Amino acid sequence: MRYVNDLPYETKEEENVTIPVADGTRLAARIWRPASSDQDPVPAILEYIPYRQRDLTAERDSVHHPYIAGHGYACVRVDLRGTGDSEGVLKDEYLEQEQTDAEDVLAWLADQPWCDGTTGMMGISWGAFAALQVAARQPESLRAIVIASFTDDRYADDMHYMGGALLSDNLAEAGTMFAYGTMPPDPAVVGDRWRDMWHERMEGTRPWVIEWLRHQRRDDYWRHASVCEDYRAVRCPVLASSGWADGYSNAVTRLLGNLDVPRKGLIGPWSHKFPHLGEPGPAIGYLQEVVRWWDHWLKGVDNGAMEGPMLRTWMQDSVPPSTSYEERPGRWVGEPSWPSPHITPVRRRLTRHGLSGPLPDAEASAETAPATGPGEGLSVQSPLSVGQFGGKWASYNAPPDLPYDQREEDGGSLVFETDPLAERTEILGSPSVELDLSVSEPVAMVAARLSDVAPDGSATRVSYGLLNLTRNDAHNSDPRPLEPGRRYRAVIPLNGVAQAFPPGHRIRLSLSTSYWPLAWPPPKPVLLTVHETSSTLTLPVRPVEEPDAVSHEPFGEPEGTRPRPSTQLVAPEERWQVKRDLVDYAAELEIVKDRGTVRIDDIGLDVGRRAYERYTSVAEDFTSATGESAWTMSFSRDDWDVRVETRTVLSCDEGHFRVDATLDGYEGDRRVFSRTWNESVPRDLM
Repeated sequence: MRYVNDLPYETKEEENVTIPVADGTRLAARIWRPASSDQDPVPAILEYIPYRQRDLTAERDSVHHPYIAGHGYACVRVDLRGTGDSEGVLKDEYLEQEQTDAEDVLAWLADQPWCDGTTGMMGISWGAFAALQVAARQPESLRAIVIASFTDDRYADDMHYMGGALLSDNLAEAGTMFAYGTMPPDPAVVGDRWRDMWHERMEGTRPWVIEWLRHQRRDDYWRHASVCEDYRAVRCPVLASSGWADGYSNAVTRLLGNLDVPRKGLIGPWSHKFPHLGEPGPAIGYLQEVVRWWDHWLKGVDNGAMEGPMLRTWMQDSVPPSTSYEERPGRWVGEPSWPSPHITPVRRRLTRHGLSGPLPDAEASAETAPATGPGEGLSVQSPLSVGQFGGKWASYNAPPDLPYDQREEDGGSLVFETDPLAERTEILGSPSVELDLSVSEPVAMVAARLSDVAPDGSATRVSYGLLNLTRNDAHNSDPRPLEPGRRYRAVIPLNGVAQAFPPGHRIRLSLSTSYWPLAWPPPKPVLLTVHETSSTLTLPVRPVEEPDAVSHEPFGEPEGTRPRPSTQLVAPEERWQVKRDLVDYAAELEIVKDRGTVRIDDIGLDVGRRAYERYTSVAEDFTSATGESAWTMSFSRDDWDVRVETRTVLSCDEGHFRVDATLDGYEGDRRVFSRTWNESVPRDLM
């Protein structure tokens, strides 16, 4: 990244700002704005997240907020209620209270003498969720948003559930927020109140995973703040981005296809990162794009921000399987609209030994299967080991967390693949699988994986999708037990992707009945029978000869301002290990993401963060599946030494999920708070 010092506007930074909301709660903020804004007001840009602007996001914030401020904007980082130095308790994600607070913050910003009355919102992940959800509420001052790595559908396309199947990231994210939501404010900011505020947070919280498990089907809990329920509610321009390695790879194209406002989409090869910090690379000059967007929509500058393709995306070239990449080879391509007129759905029929050539009528549905009777077909009952090399639902590229070579996974799967391709084939969009199937149990899932198979046999996963077959309806909202032996038709959408398959490679479809630990397994092993001649794979094919509609290098070099100085005191540690014991048949995936201890130099604060995840099972006992998420967070300065330790364990039997969790708060070596939860939640055909 190129660090930029010479910016159009001289800026000033205001720390420890408090913003009141309607019920009197005060939220903590940091503001960067042009020095001239005292006389010449500017638009205000809000980033609104729970991740502590004074310490945990301070280095990241210092790269992009001063940069945008230096181009003539007041950039404001606000900690949600109950996080950082803000008052109150954070009780769950995306609550009505969170959104009304945001509206109050925007109104406060618009009313400041240094603001010209117009605002924007930006962010990644939670910050992007917040911006999109608040945009749907149409606050008066909000003129445009910029969002990265987000979803418009909290049930079907978030880290909780996928295709009605429970994701292990449901536990992992709950474990993260269990720690982040119970950390104390900084006494250097809030004074002697810090201890009372801390205990209020610890007393007022509970493991969010319990509530998330109580809503195993699409209900009003998930419909709230899911913008897909009414796209018409969003009335301001949207610049949306994500990455193909991210769990949020689908929402950009959904917004492009469903919003009726000025909009642009950008999808790179990245994991869950801002595009100017993108990994795998290439990272891009994203902040330049953001400033251009703000200039056009908040200042009325005629700068061509809406020219060019609606969607710009990185068409990924073939790579060997790896759990991490520094760069993904490929090229930028552009589409004038979405759905794109250039992309054709091409069907291939499953055969006993592979995938057929393209079928003549790509738009027609597969032939109808008999309504009753098991008939002939191909069967598989996948072991629990299928999925151990599946990687994370949302890659962070640290520790290495992408899927590895799929050959071992494919040993427990039904596999269908093409002959070696005679010519390069490129896909852009969401593949789908339509299956004529039957199962042996009333609760069953199917994991469908698309892989690029090289001539040496190595298999790189390109995309995947999950479907809990009890939720085989349009919205996963009306789960019903399956009738063993009965034939069903099921459509499994796979995550969107842009991928090239070279000549000589094969395209492989793999189907399994488990994908642990990425997804929670059903209560019992399931025998799946697929009637292949009436089942199809549909690929969104983009003709190779189609013009790319973008310049060779459409983006500049990544830029930002120099990050806030910090000193690494204790080295970080990263680990991702798969273990198998052939004595007792125990299997384990262990993940360590330890940031070590970092001193934030200008405030003299030492911060430690360690996350630990562990997923275990024994042999083919599907009720032995257990997940654990544990966090240690610490802060110290002079004689202030505090830490929070959390641990959440999720286990199951055939009828219930069980949550066992602990929260401990320490001052030095003295434990000053401790609480335990032991709760059971019925499995809802899950």
